[in-house]
Parts: sequence; C-alpha cells; structure tokens
Amino acid sequence: VNGPTTSLQENKHPAKNKVPQIYFACLNTIDSSLLPTRNAIRAPMAEFLAMAVFVIFGAGADAQAALSTNPKVSPSPKGEYISTNFGWGIGLAMAVWICGGISGGHVNPAITLALAARRGFPWKRVPIYILAQTMGGVVGAGLVYSHYIHAIDIFEGGRNSRTLATAGFFSSFALDYMTAVSCFFSEFLGTAVLAFVIMAATDKNNNAAPPRGLLPLVLFLTLLGLGASLGMQTAFSFNPARDFGPRLFLSMVGYGRQVYTYRNQYWLWCPILASILGAQVAAAVYDIFLYNTGEIVDAQQLDIIATPNESSLATKFNTSTDRGQV
Repeated sequence: VNGPTTSLQENKHPAKNKVPQIYFACLNTIDSSLLPTRNAIRAPMAEFLAMAVFVIFGAGADAQAALSTNPKVSPSPKGEYISTNFGWGIGLAMAVWICGGISGGHVNPAITLALAARRGFPWKRVPIYILAQTMGGVVGAGLVYSHYIHAIDIFEGGRNSRTLATAGFFSSFALDYMTAVSCFFSEFLGTAVLAFVIMAATDKNNNAAPPRGLLPLVLFLTLLGLGASLGMQTAFSFNPARDFGPRLFLSMVGYGRQVYTYRNQYWLWCPILASILGAQVAAAVYDIFLYNTGEIVDAQQLDIIATPNESSLATKFNTSTDRGQV
C-alpha cells in the first residue's frame, strides 16, 4: 500500500516537480560556461558583498541614531551611541558569516595585509581583495544614503547642503580637541586590538581558540567592546575600506573635497595608515610572544570559520584555494 501511495503523492504535482529540475539544469549549464570567470571573481565578490552588508548595518545605525534626534525627522530618538556600536558589531559578524567560507572573511584591508605578511596569504590577491572591500564600502554607503536621503535633507536644511555633520554617519571624523598624534594612536590601538584578537582566535594551536563557525561572534563582541571603550574620539574606523569606501561615495554626492581636506588629509594617515600599521604590529607581537609551535603556519593549514567548504565547482574541477582566512 505504501509504495503506490508514495508514488501517487510524488506525481500529484508533476509541473511543480519539474521546476527545480529545470532550474538546476540551467544553473549547471551557466556554471559550466562561466566557470573560469566565476572562480576568478568568487572570493573578491564575497568580500565586496560582505563589506557592503557591514557598512549597511554600521552606517545605517549611525544615521538612524543621529537623524532621529531631529523632531522633524522622528517624533522620538531611535538610537544612541550603544546602538551604533551594536550596528557595527553585528554588521561585522554578518559580513564574516557571508564570506568566511569563500574568501576567508577578511572584510578589512588591514587584516588582508597582515595575513599576507604573517600568514602566507598570496600577495597577488591583495590588490583585488582591497579593491573589492573598498567598492563594497562605496555601495554600502550608497544604499544607506539612498535609504535616508530625505531625512538627511531635513537634517541638513535642504538637498543642496551637505556638511561633515552627516558625512560622519558614513566615514570617521575625530572630535575637535583631538590632536593629530592622538587620532593616529586611537586608530592604531583599536586596529591592533582587533587584529590581535583575530590572530588569537584563528590560531588552532591556541587551546582557547573558538570552535569553527564562531569567529563571527567573537568579532562581534570584539568590535562592540572596542566601540564601547575606544570609539568615541575618532568614531572607531579600525578598517581602511569601511572608511575610505563611504568617503569616496560622499565626495560624489555633494560633499565634495571637504571629506578629503579635513585635518590635512586625515582620511589617509588615520583610518588608513594607522590601521594598517596597527594590524601589522599586532600580528608581529602575537607571533613573537604567543605563537607556540616555533614556526608560522601556512595559509593552507588555517582552519578558521570552516575549512572552506569549497564550492561544488571548485571541488569538481580541483581549483586552488591557497587563501588565508579570518
């Protein structure tokens, strides 16, 4: 009885059963024809999309918290400083979950460079990763700006007025009393702590390292804590692409050169150079004093978010995956 009944149930909606089969057949055909291109862009595209999501969460939280303080925008405030910390922290966790098993989950040029210098990540991949991360920042900022454009108009007093007051929703700008050295040190220190935690959490010889798949949670807690403890004075970038990508977008939508000329090219020496140097120093300190095997592990041996579950295409065609992971 069960046999025929099951057969009848399976064939009850033959048209519906054919839809997934046709879809996957078409997908396999497309995958086969685009395989070389798809494999070439898959990891950078993962970084691009992850960075866009990161900025959507973070810049969106910043914008909502600030814009809602204007009674013409919102009848009551819809956020505060702690909510912006949660926005950036959750955004980073989501971003690393999105791309961790594909690109290694860098989502930060400073981390990409540190992995290239200390963990064997191929230098030839560094430029395309950084470009993808930066462009992801541009797109993420653009989406948040489009979402809040009318509120920004009200906050600024019109479409033709754009100041650093709203630019700060997207990129980092230091408080007025901060000296140049203090700004540099703040970004250096924050990025160093972030990179140090990453090095510890991804060291499989460290007994305290989290299980696979939990690194996004670790990074959420880390960035949340950094924002709560060190973030006030410079708006805690700790990530060159998270700052420069949105800054590039702002310069194209009416904010002009002020986003670059602020504090004598603050954008270059603080969110970019200080962050890169902080990550390099933190990685070196970890390897010198805490790494316990006497040799630096190769990128292919890293086992972080998940020893990347290679795509069916990559596995099928034995494509190379020598990438450092976060």
